[in-house]
Amino acid sequence: MSNDPSQMSSIFRIDVSSDSTAETTLRNDIIQVELLRQLVAGQQRQNELLAELTQLSVGMHKQRATELQQWKDANPRLAKACRRAAETLNQVQTRFLEQITEEVDENHEHLADGEFVLHEFVDRFGPRLAHLNGVLQVMSQLSDTSTTPTKQQQF
Repeated sequence: MSNDPSQMSSIFRIDVSSDSTAETTLRNDIIQVELLRQLVAGQQRQNELLAELTQLSVGMHKQRATELQQWKDANPRLAKACRRAAETLNQVQTRFLEQITEEVDENHEHLADGEFVLHEFVDRFGPRLAHLNGVLQVMSQLSDTSTTPTKQQQF
Protein backbone atom coordinates (compact mmCIF):
# COMPACT_ATOMS: atom_id res chain seq x y z
CA MET A 1 0.00 0.00 0.00
CA SER A 2 1.48 3.30 -0.93
CA ASN A 3 0.83 6.62 0.73
CA ASP A 4 0.76 8.50 -2.56
CA PRO A 5 -1.99 11.16 -2.14
CA SER A 6 -2.84 11.08 -5.85
CA GLN A 7 -4.01 7.45 -5.52
CA MET A 8 -6.36 8.08 -2.58
CA SER A 9 -10.04 8.64 -3.12
CA SER A 10 -11.30 12.19 -2.82
CA ILE A 11 -13.46 11.10 0.08
CA PHE A 12 -10.37 10.48 2.18
CA ARG A 13 -8.53 13.60 1.10
CA ILE A 14 -8.70 16.85 3.01
CA ASP A 15 -7.13 19.88 1.46
CA VAL A 16 -5.49 21.94 4.18
CA SER A 17 -3.18 23.86 1.92
CA SER A 18 -3.20 27.62 1.87
CA ASP A 19 -4.18 27.78 -1.83
CA SER A 20 -7.86 27.01 -1.00
CA THR A 21 -9.74 29.91 -2.34
CA ALA A 22 -13.04 31.45 -1.60
CA GLU A 23 -14.23 30.04 -4.93
CA THR A 24 -13.75 26.45 -3.75
CA THR A 25 -15.56 27.19 -0.51
CA LEU A 26 -18.38 28.88 -2.39
CA ARG A 27 -18.68 25.90 -4.77
CA ASN A 28 -18.88 23.51 -1.81
CA ASP A 29 -21.53 25.66 -0.15
CA ILE A 30 -23.58 25.68 -3.35
CA ILE A 31 -23.35 21.90 -3.58
CA GLN A 32 -24.48 21.53 0.03
CA VAL A 33 -27.40 23.91 -0.47
CA GLU A 34 -28.49 22.02 -3.60
CA LEU A 35 -28.31 18.70 -1.76
CA LEU A 36 -30.40 20.13 1.07
CA ARG A 37 -32.97 21.39 -1.45
CA GLN A 38 -33.16 17.92 -2.97
CA LEU A 39 -33.66 16.40 0.50
CA VAL A 40 -36.46 18.85 1.29
CA ALA A 41 -38.12 18.15 -2.06
CA GLY A 42 -37.93 14.41 -1.39
CA GLN A 43 -39.45 14.83 2.05
CA GLN A 44 -42.25 16.96 0.64
CA ARG A 45 -43.02 14.26 -1.93
CA GLN A 46 -43.03 11.62 0.81
CA ASN A 47 -45.46 13.73 2.82
CA GLU A 48 -47.73 14.08 -0.22
CA LEU A 49 -47.67 10.32 -0.80
CA LEU A 50 -48.41 9.62 2.87
CA ALA A 51 -51.35 12.03 2.75
CA GLU A 52 -52.69 10.25 -0.35
CA LEU A 53 -52.29 6.84 1.32
CA THR A 54 -54.08 8.10 4.42
CA GLN A 55 -56.96 9.48 2.37
CA LEU A 56 -57.23 6.22 0.44
CA SER A 57 -57.21 4.17 3.64
CA VAL A 58 -59.81 6.38 5.32
CA GLY A 59 -61.96 6.23 2.19
CA MET A 60 -61.86 2.44 2.08
CA HIS A 61 -62.64 2.24 5.80
CA LYS A 62 -65.62 4.60 5.45
CA GLN A 63 -66.91 2.65 2.44
CA ARG A 64 -66.67 -0.64 4.33
CA ALA A 65 -68.39 0.84 7.38
CA THR A 66 -71.17 2.22 5.17
CA GLU A 67 -71.67 -1.12 3.42
CA LEU A 68 -71.68 -2.94 6.75
CA GLN A 69 -74.26 -0.53 8.17
CA GLN A 70 -76.42 -0.94 5.04
CA TRP A 71 -76.29 -4.71 5.50
CA LYS A 72 -77.27 -4.37 9.16
CA ASP A 73 -80.15 -2.06 8.23
CA ALA A 74 -81.33 -4.51 5.56
CA ASN A 75 -81.06 -7.52 7.91
CA PRO A 76 -82.00 -6.31 11.40
CA ARG A 77 -83.12 -9.72 12.70
CA LEU A 78 -79.96 -11.41 11.47
CA ALA A 79 -77.82 -8.60 12.92
CA LYS A 80 -79.46 -9.13 16.34
CA ALA A 81 -78.96 -12.90 16.01
CA CYS A 82 -75.30 -12.28 15.20
CA ARG A 83 -75.09 -10.15 18.34
CA ARG A 84 -76.47 -12.97 20.50
CA ALA A 85 -74.18 -15.49 18.78
CA ALA A 86 -71.18 -13.22 19.36
CA GLU A 87 -72.01 -12.97 23.05
CA THR A 88 -72.30 -16.75 23.32
CA LEU A 89 -69.11 -17.32 21.33
CA ASN A 90 -67.36 -14.82 23.57
CA GLN A 91 -68.24 -16.98 26.57
CA VAL A 92 -67.10 -20.11 24.70
CA GLN A 93 -63.84 -18.39 23.82
CA THR A 94 -63.29 -17.43 27.46
CA ARG A 95 -63.80 -21.04 28.60
CA PHE A 96 -61.54 -22.29 25.82
CA LEU A 97 -58.80 -19.85 26.82
CA GLU A 98 -59.14 -21.04 30.42
CA GLN A 99 -58.61 -24.63 29.22
CA ILE A 100 -55.54 -23.59 27.25
CA THR A 101 -54.01 -21.75 30.20
CA GLU A 102 -54.69 -24.72 32.50
CA GLU A 103 -53.00 -27.02 29.98
CA VAL A 104 -49.99 -24.70 29.84
CA ASP A 105 -49.80 -24.48 33.64
CA GLU A 106 -49.97 -28.26 34.01
CA ASN A 107 -47.41 -29.02 31.28
CA HIS A 108 -45.12 -26.01 31.31
CA GLU A 109 -41.99 -28.10 31.83
CA HIS A 110 -42.81 -30.50 28.99
CA LEU A 111 -43.81 -27.65 26.67
CA ALA A 112 -40.54 -25.84 27.25
CA ASP A 113 -38.32 -28.91 26.93
CA GLY A 114 -40.10 -31.16 24.47
CA GLU A 115 -40.62 -30.10 20.90
CA PHE A 116 -43.04 -32.98 20.34
CA VAL A 117 -45.26 -31.86 23.23
CA LEU A 118 -45.23 -28.29 21.95
CA HIS A 119 -46.27 -29.41 18.45
CA GLU A 120 -49.03 -31.55 19.94
CA PHE A 121 -50.24 -28.58 21.98
CA VAL A 122 -50.28 -26.25 18.97
CA ASP A 123 -52.00 -28.90 16.80
CA ARG A 124 -54.58 -29.49 19.49
CA PHE A 125 -55.48 -25.90 20.32
CA GLY A 126 -54.17 -23.70 17.49
CA PRO A 127 -56.66 -24.40 14.67
CA ARG A 128 -59.68 -24.31 16.97
CA LEU A 129 -58.56 -21.03 18.51
CA ALA A 130 -57.86 -19.47 15.11
CA HIS A 131 -61.21 -20.55 13.67
CA LEU A 132 -63.11 -19.51 16.77
CA ASN A 133 -61.46 -16.08 16.66
CA GLY A 134 -62.35 -15.73 12.97
CA VAL A 135 -66.00 -16.66 13.50
CA LEU A 136 -66.25 -14.43 16.56
CA GLN A 137 -64.79 -11.50 14.61
CA VAL A 138 -67.31 -11.94 11.78
CA MET A 139 -70.21 -12.25 14.19
CA SER A 140 -69.07 -9.16 16.08
CA GLN A 141 -68.76 -7.11 12.90
CA LEU A 142 -72.17 -8.19 11.64
CA SER A 143 -73.91 -7.79 14.99
CA ASP A 144 -76.38 -5.04 15.70
CA THR A 145 -74.71 -2.61 18.11
CA SER A 146 -77.79 -0.46 18.72
CA THR A 147 -78.75 -2.59 21.73
CA THR A 148 -76.53 -3.03 24.72
CA PRO A 149 -75.24 -6.53 25.36
CA THR A 150 -77.10 -8.49 28.02
CA LYS A 151 -73.92 -9.94 29.46
CA GLN A 152 -70.54 -8.31 29.45
CA GLN A 153 -67.36 -10.32 29.76
CA GLN A 154 -64.47 -9.12 31.87
CA PHE A 155 -60.97 -9.99 30.69
